[in-house]
Amino acid sequence: MSALSENLVRQSLASVKYPGFSRDILSFGIVKNIAISGADVTVQMALATNDPRIPQSIKEQSEAALRAVEGIGEVRVLIDIQAPPQTAGVGATAIPGIRHVLAIASGKGGVGKSTVAANLALALQENGARVGLCDCDLYGPSVSLMFGTRDRPMATEDERILPIEQYGLKLMSMGFLLEDTSPAILRGPMVTRYTQQFLRQVEWGELDFLVLDLPPGTGDIQLTIVQTVALAGAIIVTTPQEVALIDARKAATMFEKVNVPVLGLIENMSYFLCPSDGVRYDIFGNGGGEREAKRLGVPLLGQVPIDIPTRESGDRGKPIVALPGENPVKAEFLKIAMELRQTLSV
Repeated sequence: MSALSENLVRQSLASVKYPGFSRDILSFGIVKNIAISGADVTVQMALATNDPRIPQSIKEQSEAALRAVEGIGEVRVLIDIQAPPQTAGVGATAIPGIRHVLAIASGKGGVGKSTVAANLALALQENGARVGLCDCDLYGPSVSLMFGTRDRPMATEDERILPIEQYGLKLMSMGFLLEDTSPAILRGPMVTRYTQQFLRQVEWGELDFLVLDLPPGTGDIQLTIVQTVALAGAIIVTTPQEVALIDARKAATMFEKVNVPVLGLIENMSYFLCPSDGVRYDIFGNGGGEREAKRLGVPLLGQVPIDIPTRESGDRGKPIVALPGENPVKAEFLKIAMELRQTLSV
């Protein structure tokens, strides 16, 4: 039988995930004290949330994990529940010089989130805002391709990173640091480090908006950002079909749990207008984004059609909003940008 110790208790609690995240409760710092008396264990935790389901889930999972330890006696898990702050996570702070940080998120890949982030950033700039775009998808960066540049970031004498500038936007992406075929092989601590460097050590200057292109899902990078950066809000990108909407709900729920407002939903690849006859085809279904926005109680910010010019322009490194002339996709992004500026009074 293993001798009961604080280390053994912590090892057991490390199996308990914070609801909605891939990380365990120890990484959140909510375990404040462990008291052992003979075979009995008392664990004290502190948690800031308005959702009663979160502490209940943590309590039940923690007690189950501890009772599975051989030789343990009575188990008590006490949770001090406090009201959350008005910003994102505990310790979340603003990035100097930046008025609003917007997170562009999705529950799954393949919904065109990076295309949305790139064109929305350009549309905000077209509306007169000063804008930066940070590609937070370290494993699958796409901003360098979408903006048609392989320039390498330079550094200042005080080791601040100078962002790449293209089409008037300030850009940062792991794609600027890697060769075309080089994978980003990173584990948890390095992921956190690079994410923080991209946000805090880049010389963003004075911006009205910093748009964050998050990776799909609800993993470590999202957790790092919501815990450390005061977000103005999140925008969830989905496509109309149910399989995408299920994951969009997960993404929205994640932000709700950490007290980040969801500013709205963007339905991407909403429909296809045949260029030869103008007939509309609902390739991925119809009305899913509108129904989901109502269910979540957030605005449907826009319904972006799918078209060939948008795909071609992205592959050429010239996002559709950066091109001259009129286009239904460009028009929709400009409308969304105007609505966001009104919402955030910029």
